[in-house]
Amino acid sequence: MGFQILVLTYFLVALAVIQHVGANIDAGFVQRKGTHFILNGKTHYVNGFNSYWLTTMASDPSTSSKVTSTFQQASQHGLNVGRTWAFNDGGYKALQISPGSYDENVFKALDFVISEASKYGVKLILSLVNNWNDFGGKNKYVQWAKERGQNIKNDDDFFTHPVVKQYYKNHVKAVLTRKNTISGVLYKDDPTIFAWELMNEPRYVNDSGKSIQNWVSEMAPYVKSIDSNHMLEIGLEGFYSETMLQKKQFNPNTAQVGTDFISNNQIPQIDFATIHIYPDQWIQGSEETTQNVFVDKWIGAHIQDSNTVLGKPIIIAEFGKSSKSAGYSIDKRDSYFKKVYNAISTSAISGGSCAGGIFWQLLSQGMDNMGDGYEVIFENSLSTSQVIKQQSLKMSSIRKQN
Repeated sequence: MGFQILVLTYFLVALAVIQHVGANIDAGFVQRKGTHFILNGKTHYVNGFNSYWLTTMASDPSTSSKVTSTFQQASQHGLNVGRTWAFNDGGYKALQISPGSYDENVFKALDFVISEASKYGVKLILSLVNNWNDFGGKNKYVQWAKERGQNIKNDDDFFTHPVVKQYYKNHVKAVLTRKNTISGVLYKDDPTIFAWELMNEPRYVNDSGKSIQNWVSEMAPYVKSIDSNHMLEIGLEGFYSETMLQKKQFNPNTAQVGTDFISNNQIPQIDFATIHIYPDQWIQGSEETTQNVFVDKWIGAHIQDSNTVLGKPIIIAEFGKSSKSAGYSIDKRDSYFKKVYNAISTSAISGGSCAGGIFWQLLSQGMDNMGDGYEVIFENSLSTSQVIKQQSLKMSSIRKQN
């Protein structure tokens, strides 16, 4: 009897180990090697989703189940990366109430988001501040500095004012060195995190480009000085600067936004490039054919530059089709997703630098009130759901071939 119990115990322990290993088959840190991502020695590709709202929903016990269901559904559709905010500066359910002062309950909500992502095999890109006023952004940082007696002209001084830059660095350190209250793992040591993002869509209107270039040159090494485990990206939309005479033709408009896809991403501590694609916003009023031509050229130019100039991977970190745009239909959205996905897989199959795409945005059922026109709710979007799942299967197949 004792021997049988011993054998049974050994069997159960072995089974638990096997299940644990199986559940964490992609548990390592994703790293960059040339123009590819590497995970556990193999080329790694991304098919992902944006859900900026995860921490906000997690901070309320009545809505935290939406976080779990989102990761569960993402996993069922083969989505392996989620992009979300690791910031909420001032205002409703703020993570950072004032410079360096945090709401512990909201930080615990972010702990929960990371823990749930890990449970369902999803890695996270965590963005550290917003260019826009939503969730505080650079406007809130500048406001905080003004309230403390600093002479600041406008929101874009976020990138140059020493006090504001120190506020940002302090936030970076607070997030990266946070110990997850659920897992007990420091964020900087957690392989659930795919990468850090310096800022969501940085812009400095009418600037020569030097301000953001200098800011990234300062902040990227700072992030890496705290965390050498994780990759880092900027959060760029992909615009070329005025100095790139042959490249700026690909921009959707002539406005100067103070970023440059080439020089910004050439900073050594930046591991991979990103672009966003919103033809329905950037070239409003244009025909569907015109928008499709723009998308093809926009993606193609950036993949080529990532291949031959940057020598780094690139992710299409935001793309979608708004139900509020003229002539919208689900069929058109599905065709648009297929177009973007095809560009990604074509690059991957040929050994190119495009390593994946992250659509905007995934909502859980019952969250229609948070819809912005771009939302995908799997239960309400069966055909789009199938397009997304097929891309996951395709990218997984390409990974196995490599």
